[in-house]
Amino acid sequence: MSPADKPLLWLHGEIKTPPFSREARLEAGFLLRRLQKRESLAMPHSRPMPSIGWHCHELRITDASTKWRIIYRVDSDAIVIAEVFKKKTPRTPQPVKDICRDRLRRYDDA
Repeated sequence: MSPADKPLLWLHGEIKTPPFSREARLEAGFLLRRLQKRESLAMPHSRPMPSIGWHCHELRITDASTKWRIIYRVDSDAIVIAEVFKKKTPRTPQPVKDICRDRLRRYDDA
């Protein structure tokens, strides 16, 4: 990692095999590395999530039989990861949004 790269700050969740397949874990790592290098990702890899907060996004990882989501926020000094979850419905569940907002608020207050 270069000094110019942003660190990943994990508030919750992890990416490991299992439950991620090896391919999905590698894809998630590749996309997170691009974010660390200050690249902006767009659809189909990342979708803005203004309902969670300013600069919040949903990283979209498709596994063989599972859709994974990583909720993150791009701060000036880090990529803050609020949640990693298996998506089972077309919409992001409201409890996931609420917990992400709460985690990010607690992080900002600390």
